[in-house]
Amino acid sequence: MLSGKVFIVTGAASGMGKATALLLAEQGAAVILADLNQEAGEALQHDITSRGKRAEFIRTNIAAEEDVQRMVDTATGCFGRLDGAFNNAGIEMSFKLLHDITLDEWRKRIDVNLTGTFLCMKYEIAAMLKTGGGSIVNTSSIWGQVGGKGISDYSATKHGVNGLTRCAANDYGVDKIRVNSVMPGTIETPMILERASCVTGFEEVLEVARRRHSVQRFGKPEEIATTVAWLLSDQSSFITGAAIPVDGGYLSN
Repeated sequence: MLSGKVFIVTGAASGMGKATALLLAEQGAAVILADLNQEAGEALQHDITSRGKRAEFIRTNIAAEEDVQRMVDTATGCFGRLDGAFNNAGIEMSFKLLHDITLDEWRKRIDVNLTGTFLCMKYEIAAMLKTGGGSIVNTSSIWGQVGGKGISDYSATKHGVNGLTRCAANDYGVDKIRVNSVMPGTIETPMILERASCVTGFEEVLEVARRRHSVQRFGKPEEIATTVAWLLSDQSSFITGAAIPVDGGYLSN
């Protein structure tokens, strides 16, 4: 489905990013693996290339413009073009009421989740304009559509990601560049599992969240990956500007 195409995946070293990178490579794409975790990123590159697939890791802080520009330059330099991207890197909420969030905490989430996504899109789109189009998928969240307690910093950034997605889709549809976002429910990523094991009371929070999902379970990273791969492929060629829930029915409740 994706044979011969070139994609960037940010936050590629674990969770949804890793599952997506593996799937894209398996389907024949060349993948630029971008992450701050160099050890895990290089291990993933080795895993993919040892299977005869194409991948290149580059350590990237998406909140740093020079890093993002280098990431895109690596894609075009190594593989000659850029056909799409999964802008997935981000950081979690502070789990604080709004009046307790410090300005530094607020700015950190804006810098990574929102500004980082903007920077990725800025340079990815510039590269795609040179080669006739492409497809971008941004990671938003169910909290990009609704609100919740103790997540105002995170929710604000994910609402922003959906807004950026819709506006970019309007800006570049004529250039054959599609831009969509996915809104995962609770996914069993290392970040979630680690918090559950070390934060008192978090297991109870998760149990309440589990019951809110119509399917009565959390998602797997691979379930996000299959949706992203489809959105990156030509099989979804009439879909752009969409914010697609992949949430086990959470938003339907």
